[in-house]
Amino acid sequence: MNGSGVPMGGKGFDGPAYQSRFDALARQGLDVHGEAELVAAYGPGSVLDAGCGTGRVAIELARRGIDVVGVDRDLSMLAEATRLGPDLEWVQADLTGLDLGRDFELVVLAGNVPLFTPAADREAMVRACARHVAPNGRLVAGFQLDRDYHLADYDAACTAEGLLGEDRWSTWDRAPFSPGGGYAVSVHRRASSH
Repeated sequence: MNGSGVPMGGKGFDGPAYQSRFDALARQGLDVHGEAELVAAYGPGSVLDAGCGTGRVAIELARRGIDVVGVDRDLSMLAEATRLGPDLEWVQADLTGLDLGRDFELVVLAGNVPLFTPAADREAMVRACARHVAPNGRLVAGFQLDRDYHLADYDAACTAEGLLGEDRWSTWDRAPFSPGGGYAVSVHRRASSH
């Protein structure tokens, strides 16, 4: 484990170290709620924060009155999320086989979640997350593009699950997307019935 909370050698995260990075940014006056701001702009009543980490996005969404459930497979991250948001629902599970038995108006994958999923499991991860998107609901994902996961592959996985592209930006604060950039925030919407 390095000091940034990023896993090394296939080991888990260090939740407190990961959270301390965002706490330091917030103390410097930087806005650390861009993901929550974008998600809230869609007006969802319910959100699944898939790959919630320490709960930063979920906790902010709950503060805004949105019903939110956070899911992560890493116990250290979830322990920190539970400490920071003890009244919220946190679920320990791998996203590739996730089945909570309910729909959400919006499912968010913030913080490069698709990139932390092994390449061979990414379609299963999109499929499981899409299964939780309600009719007329959205799947919103942001991830770096300079890795081994391409937008065309992500879009194809979404399309296979009945989710159609609606919006795309280069940042969570909705800067215009330009092909060849290093980051994308993609919004896919489900048709009115599924």
